[in-house]
Amino acid sequence: MKRRTLWLAPLTLLATAAPFATALADTAQSIAQPAAASAPHLRVLPLQGGRNFRDLGGYRTADGHHVKWGLLFRSGAMHGLTPADYATLQRMGIKVVCDFRSTGERAAEPSNWPEGTAPTILADDYQLLQSGAMPKGDMRSWTPDQARAAVAATYPAMLTSFAGQYRRMFAELLAGHAPLAFHCTAGKDRTGVAAALVLLALGVPRHTVIADYLLTNRTLDTAQILGTGALRDLPAPARAALLAADQSYIEAALHALDQHPGGAMGYLHDEMRLSSEDIARLRSLYLD
Repeated sequence: MKRRTLWLAPLTLLATAAPFATALADTAQSIAQPAAASAPHLRVLPLQGGRNFRDLGGYRTADGHHVKWGLLFRSGAMHGLTPADYATLQRMGIKVVCDFRSTGERAAEPSNWPEGTAPTILADDYQLLQSGAMPKGDMRSWTPDQARAAVAATYPAMLTSFAGQYRRMFAELLAGHAPLAFHCTAGKDRTGVAAALVLLALGVPRHTVIADYLLTNRTLDTAQILGTGALRDLPAPARAALLAADQSYIEAALHALDQHPGGAMGYLHDEMRLSSEDIARLRSLYLD
């Protein structure tokens, strides 16, 4: 039976360490490479209207496995995808899209899947300003340091405010409903935290998780989102800091995970409701 599209009820830099430098080099290796027989897997999908649309495949786990290519994708909004792009995603067999955007964001930039080809789309109705994903305070006079501090403060909050959506994403993955893509507007913040959780659950080392997060600085065209919402009111230097994938942002989320009893795995167990058997199943499904 074909699965229905679901709109669910309201929810709500540089590193000097050698392992991190190696991970960053590895993650960047396939960026912007043309498809070729010698490079069948691309980190960034060559979509005409893609926004930060990336494959999480290929990352090495601590015990020597690798995340499978073609099953787990992170992205920004899909509003700009062309008919050819949607045809590409259909051929790739995308089954589920977890859309972390707010009600207003989805209305402003709707995904336009051709009729009869849309995957199951999972989203919650909520207001962005009340979600914990937006910095608090009057941004119009911010300095870059103030912007960075404000954004970093939102990342631990997302572990709580988006726990329900992240939990649903893991339930889809456990059910084998993949290829699966998850995204927000830029594919950086809500999506960045989700990607970190997925990679940590699969046993990918933290330095690789951070390196994957930082790739947004190379793969996101910020001009695509400069006209949205409160960003218009920011001074240019503060806006650049807010739009960047700053290492301090993802490290704020990772630090919050460290503070959870049992660390990241404790969070996955308690908040994502993943048992040891569930973690083992995820790794059997999504690792080579």
